[in-house]
Amino acid sequence: MLRRSLILSAAVLVLAACGRQAEEGQGPLKVGATAVPHAEILEQVKPILAGEGIDLEIVVFNDYVQPNTQLAEKRLDANYFQTKPYLDEFNAGRGTTLVTVAGVHVEPLGAYSRRHKALTALPNGAEIALPNDASNTGRSLLLLQTAGLITLKKGVDPLQTVADIGGNPKGFRFRELEAATLPRVLDQVDLAVINTNYALDAGLSPRNDALALEDGDSPYVNYLVTRTDNRDDPRIQALAAALTSQTIKDYIARTYEGAVIPAK
Repeated sequence: MLRRSLILSAAVLVLAACGRQAEEGQGPLKVGATAVPHAEILEQVKPILAGEGIDLEIVVFNDYVQPNTQLAEKRLDANYFQTKPYLDEFNAGRGTTLVTVAGVHVEPLGAYSRRHKALTALPNGAEIALPNDASNTGRSLLLLQTAGLITLKKGVDPLQTVADIGGNPKGFRFRELEAATLPRVLDQVDLAVINTNYALDAGLSPRNDALALEDGDSPYVNYLVTRTDNRDDPRIQALAAALTSQTIKDYIARTYEGAVIPAK
């Protein structure tokens, strides 16, 4: 009887310990990110969180869909790779309710070419590749409008499409592709508008190689994102505080030299 009592007592203690761990949010904090610069920045956050007893596990993706899908499915605790217009579009299209936690940085969108050294050299009928998700398509078109290549029917509406181009004096042709593939088609098109994370990953320097680049006032901030059910998790809040700390702001400014800008 004594042996049985001891076994039962031990089992109760184990269950109680597991319960405390669950309540205290123990276990790795799994955060999805694209490789550059998001995963690199998260690597800098790891020791900060470790000092608070939080084990940060970074899951790297090479697309913009799976990080949100897996977050909604509770296979991730948070993700860090996207702007709010992209998140709003994803939520509306997929029926998800993912939410922003903190704005971390801006990645100025750039237009690149391996065939031409200046935008003025683009010939009539030049082929321009754009990211095919709605928020980045509209953002790309706004960049081309600011550069004087086209005009849009709705001015600065960020969700315009190629069908909303009102003026195209050189008859440019547009090819919409998945954002991650754009660096790989640079040799096949006259110009490609590429998100900075994919440009950096491909060895491009936004400051030196882009023929047109958004300025520091871009409203497209990259956010830490999570679900409504764990937005107030102390581990998520600790991650948000670390990502927006002066230590990380200084790292971003020092490492990316204007290609990535800390959010204001």
